[in-house]
Amino acid sequence: MIQQELTYWVAYASMRDIASRRKCDLYVACFNHKLSIIDLFENSSLWPEIGLSQDEVEIFAETKRQLPNYSFLTEELLAQGYDIIPIDSSKYSSLLKKHLKTQAPLVLYTKGNIELLNKSSVAVVGSRSATDISLQFVKNIVKEQVKHGNVIVSGFAKGVDTQALDSAIEENGESIIVLPQGITTFASGFKRYYKPIMQGRVIVVSTFPPKMPWSVACAMERNSYIYGLAEKIYVSQSDDKGGTWSGVIEGLRKKQEIYVRYPNIGEKNANMLLIQKGAIPVDMQGNKVMLTEEECMPPVEREKRELSKKIETILQHGPKSIKEILSACNIGLSESKLKKHLEGMPNVEKIKEKNKCFFRLKGETQQGTLDF
Repeated sequence: MIQQELTYWVAYASMRDIASRRKCDLYVACFNHKLSIIDLFENSSLWPEIGLSQDEVEIFAETKRQLPNYSFLTEELLAQGYDIIPIDSSKYSSLLKKHLKTQAPLVLYTKGNIELLNKSSVAVVGSRSATDISLQFVKNIVKEQVKHGNVIVSGFAKGVDTQALDSAIEENGESIIVLPQGITTFASGFKRYYKPIMQGRVIVVSTFPPKMPWSVACAMERNSYIYGLAEKIYVSQSDDKGGTWSGVIEGLRKKQEIYVRYPNIGEKNANMLLIQKGAIPVDMQGNKVMLTEEECMPPVEREKRELSKKIETILQHGPKSIKEILSACNIGLSESKLKKHLEGMPNVEKIKEKNKCFFRLKGETQQGTLDF
């Protein structure tokens, strides 16, 4: 692709006031009208035809005025050995387009072996403050995946991300580093991983404007690109919020294949919650773990089942009022919520005696007492 066309792509991708989805939609409209990315900028008479709003017209006009600056930037990037891969390029990751669709970044800024973007790949993700057992899981998974020729995708954060990358390199495997910043700000990283990059075993990828510094917002946005670049995702350790958690939840919504390490008893993490939301539990070697129906239940449903079991035990001693059941269960529910739960239990019925309501197991005729 010639430098002039790349300049327009860099300019288009750098428009921060127009959402990625909208920019993708506009480019599809151009494609349908047989317009190139250059036509999109230069044929302003066609802007109303492809649906640009007045605000968007002003943004395009301002970006067009800045084209000389983008031309210098593009020339500088190419001269320094970076690659610029627009979304219509055959070198662009097919997985990224498949998983993110119109949310896929318009341009990838890269340095390293471009062919890695379209090889079989696995993401290994997790907490920045991972425990020793979580890091050992990472080593095990990476070793096995490298053995099968899969590229390891990671985000270059502390903890699991860095361990996944370093383990891939130690195993003579291949890796994709997805940056939470502009690619020209990664100088220390390029120095540290110079050898595997030059050997074609590592590619560094950024979806942000080349000189953009690290930020929390970029780090959160970057997570979706890590998942988007992978066929499978292995989760070593997750909290119940943050980048790993949100990435898994979004990946499950998109029906991606996500494996989560089954936690040991007493571990303080959200791995089990992710499993109960649909992630596949695996052991330390990445083998699937078979769980009982109750273990796979979402926490809310499991709590309801446990409450029902308590109530059944209490009612085996005879009919009880709402207050008596509340006292015996020792739970923080209101009477109205407990009543709703009782009315939803198929083996419990409500009876009235002396204008008072009681609940009993169906088929139970004898009223008894229970010492509290």
